[in-house]
Amino acid sequence: MNHFSKPGRSISMSNNLAVSPPFLNKPVLQRSSMALSIACIFYTGFQANIAHAETLPVAAAAADQAQSESGEPASNRATAATAIVSPIADCQNSQILQTGQNCELTPIVVTASNPQNTQAYLIQANPKQPIQPVPATDGADYLKHIAGFNAIRNGGTNGDAVFRGMFGSRLRILTNGSEMLGACPNRMDAPTSYIAPQNFDEITVVKGPQTVLFGAASAATVSFARTPTRFEQDTITGQASVMAASNQRFDNDIETILGNQQGSIRLNANTSESDDYKDGNGKRVPAKWRKWNADITATYTPTDDRWLELSAGKGDGEARYAGRSMDGSQFLRESVGLRFEQKNLSPWLQKLEGQLNYNNADHIMDNFTLRSPSPMDMGGEHAHGSGAMDGMSGMDDMDSSNGMSMGSMDSAMAMQLARKTISGRLAATLNWLDYTLVTGLDASHSEHKGRMGGQYTYNDMPWDKDAEFEQSGVFAELSKPLSDTRKITTGLRIDQHEVKYLAHDAATEAYPTPYGKTRTETLPSGFIRLENSWPAQHLNGYVGVGHVERMPDYWELFTPVHSGSSSAFLAVKPEQTTQLDLGLSHKAGPWSSWISAYAGRINNFILISYHHHEGHTGNSAGAKNIDATIAGAEAGTAYKINDNLTADLNVAYGWGRNDSDSLPLPQIAPLDARIGLTYQQDRLSVGSLLRLVDRQDRVALNQGNIVGYDLGKSSGFGVLSVNAAYQFNPMLNLSIGIDNVLDKAYSEHLNRAGNSAFGYASNEIIHEMGRNFWAKLTIKY
Repeated sequence: MNHFSKPGRSISMSNNLAVSPPFLNKPVLQRSSMALSIACIFYTGFQANIAHAETLPVAAAAADQAQSESGEPASNRATAATAIVSPIADCQNSQILQTGQNCELTPIVVTASNPQNTQAYLIQANPKQPIQPVPATDGADYLKHIAGFNAIRNGGTNGDAVFRGMFGSRLRILTNGSEMLGACPNRMDAPTSYIAPQNFDEITVVKGPQTVLFGAASAATVSFARTPTRFEQDTITGQASVMAASNQRFDNDIETILGNQQGSIRLNANTSESDDYKDGNGKRVPAKWRKWNADITATYTPTDDRWLELSAGKGDGEARYAGRSMDGSQFLRESVGLRFEQKNLSPWLQKLEGQLNYNNADHIMDNFTLRSPSPMDMGGEHAHGSGAMDGMSGMDDMDSSNGMSMGSMDSAMAMQLARKTISGRLAATLNWLDYTLVTGLDASHSEHKGRMGGQYTYNDMPWDKDAEFEQSGVFAELSKPLSDTRKITTGLRIDQHEVKYLAHDAATEAYPTPYGKTRTETLPSGFIRLENSWPAQHLNGYVGVGHVERMPDYWELFTPVHSGSSSAFLAVKPEQTTQLDLGLSHKAGPWSSWISAYAGRINNFILISYHHHEGHTGNSAGAKNIDATIAGAEAGTAYKINDNLTADLNVAYGWGRNDSDSLPLPQIAPLDARIGLTYQQDRLSVGSLLRLVDRQDRVALNQGNIVGYDLGKSSGFGVLSVNAAYQFNPMLNLSIGIDNVLDKAYSEHLNRAGNSAFGYASNEIIHEMGRNFWAKLTIKY
C-alpha cells in the first residue's frame, strides 16, 4: 500500500524555471539572450581595454608627481612608477580593477596538489577560479577536483559526493553554515545538487573527525561560504560570465555587489543547461538538464568588527537520468538566512556569532516530462523499495527489464516530496592567556513529506508526512600553543536526537513500525590534534585522533525495507567511528608537497545491501550494522620547473574492509592520480591534465549505499584534457578547453546500471562523456 499519494499534473520547465513569462524560455530567445550577453561582455571588455591603456600612463604620471612633491630622488620615483605598471598583480584581486594596472593571470586549476593552508587536513579552494574538466554544474561536481573526493554518477548533473569511500551524512555539507537536505528517498536530489559553487566565495574541507563546531561528521566537513565585505567608499563590483560547450551546454553567471561603509547588497544568479551527451563510443547517454539559482544578500556593516546579514534564495531545475526509471522534473529550493558577527567585545570575548536558517526542498520526479512513459514496472532489479516508502521510494530506481509490467496501470506516474529544515547556531570565541575556546550550541528541526499518483492526479492528492527529526547539540573546541612551533587542539560535542515515525501505511507488514514511534539518542563526539612545524626543514605536520557517534539519517532509517528481523527504523544503530589522521606539508624553493593519511575503525557501520524481500518484486534495499576498518591517503606535489612552467601531481587511495563478513567494503573508488602541466607567461596560460585511474578488484556485489552498489569489478582508464586562458586586461578573461581529448570510452567505478527504458541491457553501466569542447568568457567590474 502506498503511503504517499502522488502529485499529478505535468510540470514543464518553461513554467518551473522561468523567472519571467514562459515565452521567454523559447529556444530562439534563449540563444538570442546568450548572444546578447556575449556581445555585452565583448563591448564592456573592449571599453575596459581602452580605459586600461589610457589609465596606465596617467597612473604612472600621478605617482611620479606625488613623489616629486614629497622630494623623493628621481631614481626612487622611477622605481615607484615602474612598480605600478609591473604585470605582477593577481587578476583575481578586485582592487586591481580600480587602478588600471596590469595583472598576472591565475591559471586554470587541474589538480588540488597545493592546499592553501599549512596543514593538509584543511583544504581551501576558490570556486570562482576556473577549473578543468569543464566548469562544475553543482557542489559534488566541484568537489571531484579535490583529492579524495568522487561522485556517484547520477546523469549529467546532481551526482552524490563520496569522500574516502564514505557517503551520505558521514559528510557534513554546509552552505553559509546551514544544512540543505534533499527530499528524495533515493537521493535523486542530493544536498550538493542544490549548490551552485560559483555563487560562493570559498570552499573549506576539514578532513576526518577533526572539528566539532558544525556537527558530527565522521568523514569530512565541507563548507560553501559567502564572505561579507565592508567597503571603504561607494562601490559597485562583481563579475559576469557566459560559457558554451559541446552537447548544447550553456551557462550564465552574474554576481553584483553594491556597497559602502554602512552595508551592501549582493546578487548572485546563474543558469545552466545541457542536452544529452555522447560517450567515447558515440552512444547517446540520457543526461540533459536545466537549472537556475538566484540569491540576494543584504549586509549591514556599521564597523569593521560588526556585521548583520539577511539572505534569501531560490532555485529550480530538471534533469534526465539514464540510470533511473524516473527523472527529476523539479528541484525547487527556497532558502532564508539571518547571520551576525561581533568581534572584539572585550579583552577576553573575541567574537560572538549566530545564525538562523530556513531551507526547503520541493522535489518532483516523474516518467513523462523528460521521457515517454512505459508500462509501470512494479519492482525490478534496481528497485529500492522500502518500508515507509514502499511503492514510492523504489520507483525512481526501477529497471523495467526485470520485474512485472502492469500493462493496464496508468504508466505516467509522478512523486512529489518535500523536506523542510529549520536550524540555528550560536557560538562565542573566548581568549584567556594563550587559550582560545570556541563554544556554543546548535539545533535543527526537519520534516519530510510526500505524495504520489498519476500524471493528472498527483497534484490533487493530500500530503503525507512520514518523518520528523529533532537535533540539539552543545560543543566546545579548545586550542593552545605549546611553543612557537607546536599547538594542541581538542574538541567535544554532545548531540541529542529525536526521530518520529509518522507513516500511516502498512507497507512493511513483515517488518512493522508502529505509527508515532519515537527514537531518541544521546551521542558524543570529540577529537584531539597536535600540530607542529619545523621551520628549518620547511615542514608542517599534524596528528589527530577523533571519535564520532552518528545518528542514522533519513535514507538509512526510512528507505530500507528492514534491518535484520526488524524494521530499519527500529533496528539500525548509530555508527561509531574512531579514526587516526596525520599528515605533512612542505614548501621550499620550487617544491611544494603534502600528504594526509588516515586509518579508522567503524563499529555499527550502516551497510545497505540489495536482495529479494518477501512481497517485493526484484531486489530491494536492506540495512544492517557491521564492523569495518578503513585506511588510505591523499598526496600531492608541485614543482616549478622554471619561471613559466609548473608540473604537479596528486594521488588518492582508499581501502575498506567489512570485518563482520570478511569482505571488502563496497563503493570504494580505486587509486586515482592526476598529473598537470601548466605554462604561464603574464596574461597567457596553457595547461594539460592527465587523469589515470586504476582498476578496482575489491568489490562486494549488490552492496553499497542508498544510491549505488557494487555492480562488479571495474577497469582502469586514462583521460587527457587540455586548456588555455588569456587575460585581455584586468577585467576580461577568456578560457577554453577540451576535455577527454582522445574521445576515450570509459566509466567510473562508482556508477549505476542504465535503465532499460533508454535501451540499456541489465547491469550495463553508464559511460562518461566523450570529447567535450568548451569556452568561457568572464568580465570583472
